[in-house]
Amino acid sequence: MNTFNQKVLITSALIGTLLAFHTQTIRAQTFPAKPIRIIASQNPGGTTDATARAFADQLSQKLGVSVTVENRPGAGGMIAAEAVARSAPDGYTLFVGLHSQLAQAPVLFKKPLVDPDKDLIPVAAVTAGGLPTAVRASLPVKDAKELVALSLKQNINAGNYSLGSGWHLLLTQLMKETGGQFTVVSYKGTPPMFTDLVGQQTDVATGSVISIGPFMQRDGLRVIAMISDRRSTKFPDVPTWAEQGFTSPAFTKLLEYNMMLAPSGTPQEVLDILTKATADAATTSPKMATLLDTIGSTEPVLVGQPLRKMISEVWPVYRTLTTDLKLQPE
Repeated sequence: MNTFNQKVLITSALIGTLLAFHTQTIRAQTFPAKPIRIIASQNPGGTTDATARAFADQLSQKLGVSVTVENRPGAGGMIAAEAVARSAPDGYTLFVGLHSQLAQAPVLFKKPLVDPDKDLIPVAAVTAGGLPTAVRASLPVKDAKELVALSLKQNINAGNYSLGSGWHLLLTQLMKETGGQFTVVSYKGTPPMFTDLVGQQTDVATGSVISIGPFMQRDGLRVIAMISDRRSTKFPDVPTWAEQGFTSPAFTKLLEYNMMLAPSGTPQEVLDILTKATADAATTSPKMATLLDTIGSTEPVLVGQPLRKMISEVWPVYRTLTTDLKLQPE
């Protein structure tokens, strides 16, 4: 190849790069110019859906465009995650789901639909609050220790809201530590899980405060423990698992968050706009404020460095426990 042709190729490549950068910059400067879609990884009725709709409310207020929520449960959150990861990286399609689902994917599935570390970019996260562990009213146990004691005598059917969730890991660790008999029954979200619990199809389940609320009021489930680092203001008389003597990381470190992410490759300028729009959602979005009050949380929305710190500290715990406990998809 002669020098002239080399210069032509280099110039063409440079022009292409500059055009791509210019196009990306123009898009970022005009963002958002059309409606935004949020794809949620759980069915309506739980904190994931409530969080997605609270974020939609906040983004619509701050950015002045319509923001819709679409629910796509299944495959441990990966169906929704894949739909977002494969969408155009322009900020118009976002994912909201349990961060435990994302943490688990690389070690839980042999061939995950997406690589959460590479295919998605975290934007914001909101705590799911302390998670109440409840038993059906007719089960003769009043606390976690009595549940374990019963599981040594008979099998306990445990409803699970998401494959690889913190509750799933807790149950697996509980069986390992105590020798108790628990059969994990997985559901696509908390509403069908609690429906079966009150219908006595299962014996015990754990979900969010917001998802268990209607069932507590109507059906009198008994809450016996909280998965949390502190007691819940909504269930102040119910001790945490750690307070009842279960203190390994599966009982103390697996706090749940609902997280919003964008496709990898989304321009930083767009990510900055989304981050700024969601950072103060806890105080400026009525729906977010109501959600946090309902679950008994005073935590802020996590963005930027606090969000990255949480991921770096918590995701490795999920992955290590999943590997150590040899957790496998049903």
